[in-house]
Amino acid sequence: MKKMFSFLPAKKLFGYLSNDIAIDLGTANTLVYVRNRGIVLDEPSVVAVKAGTNQVLAAGKEAKKMLGRTPESIVACRPMRDGVIANFDLTESMLRYFIRAVNDNRRTMIRPRIIVGVPSGITQVERRAIEDAAKQAGAREVYTIMEPMAAAIGAGLRVEDPCGCMIVDIGGGTTEVAIISLKDVVFCRSVRVGGDEMDRAIVQYVKRKYNLLIGERTAEQIKISIGTVMLDSKIEKMDVKGRDLVTGIPKTISLTSTEVNESLLETIANIVEVVRVALEHTPPELSSDLVDTGIVIAGGGSLLRGLAELLSKETKLPVRVADDPLQCVVKGVGRVLDDIDFFRGALNK
Repeated sequence: MKKMFSFLPAKKLFGYLSNDIAIDLGTANTLVYVRNRGIVLDEPSVVAVKAGTNQVLAAGKEAKKMLGRTPESIVACRPMRDGVIANFDLTESMLRYFIRAVNDNRRTMIRPRIIVGVPSGITQVERRAIEDAAKQAGAREVYTIMEPMAAAIGAGLRVEDPCGCMIVDIGGGTTEVAIISLKDVVFCRSVRVGGDEMDRAIVQYVKRKYNLLIGERTAEQIKISIGTVMLDSKIEKMDVKGRDLVTGIPKTISLTSTEVNESLLETIANIVEVVRVALEHTPPELSSDLVDTGIVIAGGGSLLRGLAELLSKETKLPVRVADDPLQCVVKGVGRVLDDIDFFRGALNK
């Protein structure tokens, strides 16, 4: 082993000894890519700690099961809100937990270099909070990259070519729209509207129409099961359980896909509007490219039925959903990690 290391240049030796990590630190889910191992973790961005401390009891899927069901001695929450850190200490604890989990107790001589995908609309203070959380979690160097750029790379778009491509990344907390050419962002717009806003819209609709209080997890299940933005002749139904606000006792109602569509209209209109704004600010030469290349949508929100068809109808451009839309960002950050010199211009440090 010593002989092999003695013949390796310092740069390759660092790469061999450290497990460099790419992270998609999302509002809804955290995905981790480790060099030479691929995507090794895909967990909800939820952490459960002992009340009054930062002692992690569970994170990811196990912690998500505890949401809304914990005793006073346990706090289960989502430390990320709208794409940024809402609770620094809990985010750091969650990151540390996930990094240890992916390293599988492996001992390395050198701490990992970490690249984190962040929303394009993030402030310098918010960016610094993410970098500090990653360093406190064990990183020797921390870089950030805008999520729409990472999503475009992960979706297989030719971001290095002198040709315009457009990505719409609809995450849990934000929707990012970017026009990209020559490995850089020509125009980008971010709005804090995403899957979480859709869930809250469903909660409010059911509360207003049926006097029934449901949780955001239930709303998410409704959205996934019967949510749609383009109505057709087929109307789906789903039984929904919650607490009656009048009597205070549990009750079950039947919700239709037409009602879910009605509850989502305003949120979807905001997403369509930000796409329109991006197209209006696109230089003419790149606009002509989009006629051929079209729009690619990624992120969990892109899976909402009928969204691609609606965007195509509103923009008169071809729109397609990326392959593995939930993993586009982490795949893109992973590709940047594997070829960091090629993509260095897209990174922030």
